[in-house]
Amino acid sequence: MTKLSVNINKIATIRNSRGGNTPNLIQVAMDAERFGAQGITVHPRPDERHIRYQDVYDLKPLLKTEFNIEGNPKIKKFVDLVLDIKPEQVTLVPDGDNQLTSDHGWDTISNKDYLIDIVSQFKSAGIRTSIFVDPDLKMIEGAKLTGTDRIELYTEEYARLYTSNKEQVIIPFTEASQLASQLSLGLNAGHDLSLENLAYFKQHTENLLEVSIGHALISDSIYFGLENTIQLYLKQLK
Repeated sequence: MTKLSVNINKIATIRNSRGGNTPNLIQVAMDAERFGAQGITVHPRPDERHIRYQDVYDLKPLLKTEFNIEGNPKIKKFVDLVLDIKPEQVTLVPDGDNQLTSDHGWDTISNKDYLIDIVSQFKSAGIRTSIFVDPDLKMIEGAKLTGTDRIELYTEEYARLYTSNKEQVIIPFTEASQLASQLSLGLNAGHDLSLENLAYFKQHTENLLEVSIGHALISDSIYFGLENTIQLYLKQLK
């Protein structure tokens, strides 16, 4: 069964919009685990507009499932944080400093030497590495050369076109998953996956180990409640 990692950035966004500690980010993360989530994902950004660096320290000793920290390793503060926390997984994302949300994967060819070095740093610290990539076969081949353990497929285009042309838009993701299997790369996926499109994506990708879902899941929980929503997502992954 594919694992569900709940991205709690949106909880932090709501909290930060009013100050104080409502909703309580730490409690939400612990509740998500209690309700069945098999991992918690955070993506601290330099401006700390949602997840704060202190949140990451506060979460580490309390989480019982996989802790996945996403971010841009070209930001030294991020690298220092990950090496200090030592989460189960770090996902390397090529975000700009002021980027609203992740919107592209790595060029693993032009960044090969850099990625080899940073992947080695994290793996030497015992942290599983995953590189965020588009469903581009050349970029996946390039990722393999970096020594990364996994790749995470950027799924925004799939989600955007799902309702109009799902049979065609899934093809590059299916092919990407097949190549990852051939190269012995673990496969994760994330970005705009939802109750509407998740099951179809799962059915048409090979050896999908983990999905990281935040925006849609937290939005759905407004209507369905967090516990029920997590169960609904888990059902899509069976």
